[in-house]
Amino acid sequence: MEWWQAIVLGMVQGLTEFLPISSSGHLIIFPWLFDWETPGLSFDAFLHLGTLAAVVAYFLKDITAMIRAIPVALRDPVGILKGEGEEPGHTDARLGLLIAVATVPGLIAGLLLESSIEELFHTEENSNTAIATIATMLIVVGIVMWIAERVGQRDHAIPRMRWLDALIIGCAQALALIPGTSRSGATITAGLFRGLNRADAARFSFLAGMPLILGAGSLSVIDVIREGADGGDLLIYALGGISAALVGFVTIWGLLQFLQRRSTLVFTIYRLLFGIFLFIMLALR
Repeated sequence: MEWWQAIVLGMVQGLTEFLPISSSGHLIIFPWLFDWETPGLSFDAFLHLGTLAAVVAYFLKDITAMIRAIPVALRDPVGILKGEGEEPGHTDARLGLLIAVATVPGLIAGLLLESSIEELFHTEENSNTAIATIATMLIVVGIVMWIAERVGQRDHAIPRMRWLDALIIGCAQALALIPGTSRSGATITAGLFRGLNRADAARFSFLAGMPLILGAGSLSVIDVIREGADGGDLLIYALGGISAALVGFVTIWGLLQFLQRRSTLVFTIYRLLFGIFLFIMLALR
């Protein structure tokens, strides 16, 4: 892979990780469309660590507050999740516990399905099947997102969330292991179905993705170190990660501003058109 391709893919990752249009799908689609070398999961991991850095930088105040509230959360996690008690740090402790609940489904799914997903979506012999699956998920989730916009009440914020809301959002996050689904798309959509307003559905989506991104990215980095990647590979990985971090930070800010005033309809339209485009490209190849 050339250094400029790494930067381009980092920009794609930074943009699509937070917009509800599937980062993993786009990272597979771009090399397929332009006949670039398939970067592999190790490079993807560095890109995800880059977008994780963007989330941490943007939500540093919230993350610091949740870390400080860990002792409060550990004293009575069940009661806090139920909304009992009003001691200092209660709100931050509850947000941390909700994120923990939302992490569990994705953690289980990742442990069970990671190898199968890697075989299907990151091998040359399955490339057409992978693209067809991505196109299908782009369209299906786009339609579900549109339904969520129509039926979701959007009348409450994160402080009113229950543990069941977090669990359902976590199950949606687990489905996003399938490229084309979009982790942010699935979780924002689930949040809308559970009555969250658009901005808070996106905010919780970004925060809830941190533990899984950190875990998967860290394991892949360890694998890269064990395999003895050379300096050139590490430089390319770093360029992609930095590019993803910078673009990701701007995308978080822009999307949260956008969703305070507008719906997710533009992303639904994009998903439908891009999914149809991919089916056409498959038919022409």
